[in-house]
Amino acid sequence: MPKKIFSKPVRGTLQAGMSLLETMVALTILIITTVGILTMNMVASGTTENQGHLAARTAEYAQDKLEQLISLAWTDSATDTTVLPVGTSGTGLTVGGSSNPASPSTGYVDYLDNSGNLLTYTGGTPPSNWYYVRVWQISIPDATNYPNIKQITVTAKVRAQVGAPQGALPQATVTTLKSNPF
Repeated sequence: MPKKIFSKPVRGTLQAGMSLLETMVALTILIITTVGILTMNMVASGTTENQGHLAARTAEYAQDKLEQLISLAWTDSATDTTVLPVGTSGTGLTVGGSSNPASPSTGYVDYLDNSGNLLTYTGGTPPSNWYYVRVWQISIPDATNYPNIKQITVTAKVRAQVGAPQGALPQATVTTLKSNPF
């Protein structure tokens, strides 16, 4: 007959759960990680707003102005595209202006509000509630060889970034050539 083997129960320190100290350490690690992720999320949201949304809007507004200018006749020297409805005491496609938003030329600049609506501006001090500035320059790059080609350059720039400043303000520059006749 086989011999029966009996084993004695092993007595040791069995843990029935976690201690308060272990729980506090785990919660501390969780809070530190969460704060780090939230901070990173805030920076990412600001960057997305500035470099995504605002940069896209500046490109859109520059393109809008470029299309408005290119639709003018080659000899147009009086259409005022800085007002709505378009006026008749402006610069049209007269050579001049500047594509630098820091030094706009009168007659070659307009200002938009936060929603992209054109603001009234008659020269001098810009409107107080402007959010985007558009400047343009009309030039004849090679008058000797190509006197019938004008270059139109438009730059749009946003006034302020969202959140903490992170690099240069979003701006977009577009340019095209307009020939005569066409």
